[in-house]
Amino acid sequence: MIGLDSNVVLRYLAQDDPVQSPRAADLLERQLSRNRPGFLSLVVIAEIAWVLQRSYRLQARELAAAIERLLQAEVLVVESEQAVYTALMWLRLGRGGFADALIAAVAAEAGCTHTLSFDRRALRLPGFRPA
Repeated sequence: MIGLDSNVVLRYLAQDDPVQSPRAADLLERQLSRNRPGFLSLVVIAEIAWVLQRSYRLQARELAAAIERLLQAEVLVVESEQAVYTALMWLRLGRGGFADALIAAVAAEAGCTHTLSFDRRALRLPGFRPA
């Protein structure tokens, strides 16, 4: 397994750099395999979501589609994949931002009864309670 940084995946998704995008495509499409997959940590997933929203101005629906493509890629292993999928579903339902949804989903996966927050938007998500 090979760890991947967010910038490699972003170059692949955006195809916006004449040098790095083809290299990222070669890596993800030809060099990785089921036997030698790429690994995406939760930090990488969160960073990808943040950059796609802030820099590329993706809306929730577009962001959800991009994350879903990563989850479906047979050559990628995603840390806490079920938590990422849960956060993706909450994002699609308009229940909050992806990062907040991921925080709640990972906490629930870890056995937390709830997550405390001052963030009013996060409090709309299942698993959050006011601090």
